[in-house]
Amino acid sequence: MASSSLFKNLRVYWLAFIVYWGIVLFGYDTGGVVGNDYFKQHFGIAGNQKKIDAVSSNVVSVLQAGAFFGALGSAPISCEWYIILQTVATGPPHGLGLIYGGRVIAGIGIGGISTVAPAFVSECCPKDVRGRITGCFQIMVALGVMISYFVNLGVGLHMANSVQIWRVPFALQLAPAGIMALGILTIKESPRWLASVGRNEEALENLAYLRKESASSPEVIHEMAEIEAAIIEEREARVGLGWKEALFGKGNFVRFFIAFFIFLLQQWGGQNSVNYYAPQIFEAIGFTGTKNSLLASGIYGIVKLVATAIFIFFGVETLGRKKSFFISAVGMGTLFYIIGAILKTHPPPPTGSAPATPPPPSQAMAAMLYIYVCFYSMGWGPLPWVYVADIFPTRTRLYGLATASASQWLWNFVVSKVTPQMKTNLGWKIFIMFATVNIGAMATFSLLIPETKGRSLEEMDVIFGAVSAEERQAYIDKRERAFEQSEDLEKHSERSESVHNKV
Repeated sequence: MASSSLFKNLRVYWLAFIVYWGIVLFGYDTGGVVGNDYFKQHFGIAGNQKKIDAVSSNVVSVLQAGAFFGALGSAPISCEWYIILQTVATGPPHGLGLIYGGRVIAGIGIGGISTVAPAFVSECCPKDVRGRITGCFQIMVALGVMISYFVNLGVGLHMANSVQIWRVPFALQLAPAGIMALGILTIKESPRWLASVGRNEEALENLAYLRKESASSPEVIHEMAEIEAAIIEEREARVGLGWKEALFGKGNFVRFFIAFFIFLLQQWGGQNSVNYYAPQIFEAIGFTGTKNSLLASGIYGIVKLVATAIFIFFGVETLGRKKSFFISAVGMGTLFYIIGAILKTHPPPPTGSAPATPPPPSQAMAAMLYIYVCFYSMGWGPLPWVYVADIFPTRTRLYGLATASASQWLWNFVVSKVTPQMKTNLGWKIFIMFATVNIGAMATFSLLIPETKGRSLEEMDVIFGAVSAEERQAYIDKRERAFEQSEDLEKHSERSESVHNKV
């Protein structure tokens, strides 16, 4: 059954695979190179923890700042220029400026991709596997993170004393950008978008293509009728839609609130602080030295990728959204409390006197982080994007996803900016803070939101009160009758033509 479903939806999986290669750039970028000793010496910040924290937070956070504006504009901007700027950066006085500038441009492009990609993929997915396929977004993020950790490990061990320490990782980002640029030529436009701009025949053809069915299939006709019914009632109710109408239209405000708040919680849950600064975090718990800290980070990346893939393919459509969110939040919070307690009672030895092999308490904390990322990958990692892509109708989808993406990048920027200073100033308390956010806020939020598993995009208006179930069914029945009458007329015309030809 699973294999037949995979084959039936193979074209949608391919579409998601191509579109989400742009997201690898975001995941890859989070690995970072600023923790390397040569980088610190080359740019004159070695030995000054305040400067190290400032440069580290700037290099990571300026990308998020650019992404915030890219997400608001959903800008289809190429990423090649930012890769070139970062790659040619040498040293003082202009090297850091080139890296900062390149990463701002990067953020604009990646922010646009992060808004458009989930909407595009979600609109093309059948409802029974929409969560699984949309959730591939997070798999590609995890893939980018894992690749970046091992690239950083490789250059850290073999190119540690040259400018290649940052040029090679930056230049390798051309690969996913190129895959996406070429792959886009092999996929079709969203049927929902085509229908929303009046290209209904092309929309029906594309929907049939994506479902591997004929255009006259009852399933395709019913889904197309549902899409058209939603579009018609949205047009009638929201002529001249703008941000104000989208935000305050019937049944919309709560959706925009969820889209904004879900990413506020995700970013303050602690995962991205570990993600962006994994080598520094592992060093803080006792994994000192380039090889130890980067290798521990690489293993973390592998665990994250495997756990995310397992959940997306086998769990997201089984547990449901609410249950997955809740279990994920409680599990993450519990493990953060444990890590904070161990770090408080068994602090690692000072860097200068640290043993070659991390002590048992440090190994225990690393194990907790590996288990932690499994809980993250089954809920609060992939599901916010899946959930937000679920809840918005076609008419307001890009507004809603732009809001969600902007919120994600805004709080991503804030958290990535302050994490180095928090790590330095709070020590073990940073894990207690994140644990409290996970259990106190994220678990509670999980219980309050409606379940969307197995519901079509068009049913979301009913769930959020924009239209009654009776009104929606009336629209669907009307459109199905119109399709059937159109087919009957076409068949009658063909029979008449056949009789005429015989005569």
